[in-house]
Amino acid sequence: MIRIKIPATSANLGSGFDSLGVALNWYNYVWIEESDRLEIFAKDGMDIPMGKDNLVYQAAEFVYNACGKKIPGLKIIQENNIPMARGMGSSSACIVAGVTGANELLGRPFDRDTLINFACKIEGHPDNTTPAVLGGLTVSAMDGGRVYSVGTQVSEKFRFALLIPNFQLKTERARAALPMQYSKQDAVYNLSRSALMVASLAGGKAENLRVAVQDKLHQPFRADLIDNCAEIFALTYQNGSLGTYISGAGPCIMSIIESGNTAYYGRMVKQLEERGIAGWRLEVLESDREGTQVLPAT
Repeated sequence: MIRIKIPATSANLGSGFDSLGVALNWYNYVWIEESDRLEIFAKDGMDIPMGKDNLVYQAAEFVYNACGKKIPGLKIIQENNIPMARGMGSSSACIVAGVTGANELLGRPFDRDTLINFACKIEGHPDNTTPAVLGGLTVSAMDGGRVYSVGTQVSEKFRFALLIPNFQLKTERARAALPMQYSKQDAVYNLSRSALMVASLAGGKAENLRVAVQDKLHQPFRADLIDNCAEIFALTYQNGSLGTYISGAGPCIMSIIESGNTAYYGRMVKQLEERGIAGWRLEVLESDREGTQVLPAT
């Protein structure tokens, strides 16, 4: 049986809509092997699809089809640590697990770039799937149905403070809130800031991040879908956030903080409590530097 470790991902980073993503050290695990029937289990008791609508299975089937082989039955065991429908790449983690696991079962007929393209075709956009495969900070673009991407590492000066609500926000609803057209000025606004984000995270330029997270393409339209969003943003900056943004489609809210800011966690928890903003929990994470890994089965 193959065991796969897949990192959580935070997409967009504010200004890099559908193009930027970062892998984080919070992991789902999937065990997979061929079987004479389809068996799917959740090791943690999570309510997941148990049939052919399961994303891990669908992604594995995609790879078998691409290899010209009929998929056999599979035994799939999932450990789902990444919260679902929160903007942390839980769906991408399932897809990447499926394509990686199938590729291993087939004897690795496809290289990593091909797996990145497979995952994107299933997901529809590369901002979560690419960093899940590669690790670190990734920039991705689509052209002719193909993903063009490059990865770099986040400076060790930074950590990521994630606020997770007790409610979900489906990506479909978050995308439906967006306008169909944008002005040239708004496009330039985001282009400059997304480039600034990549260079600043890699180069350790903390003073740039508050500008780099700014965006006019998606966050202004999604903020109203997240309870207490504006107040939480303000609190993060009061406690030393270098740049705060809606993670992916939301509703998680991410702050980039200095690695030495050890007081951030306690202060944020206390102030949320004092203001009666309930239902949020905080995790302080680091960038995952290795991406998806195939591990010895345990």
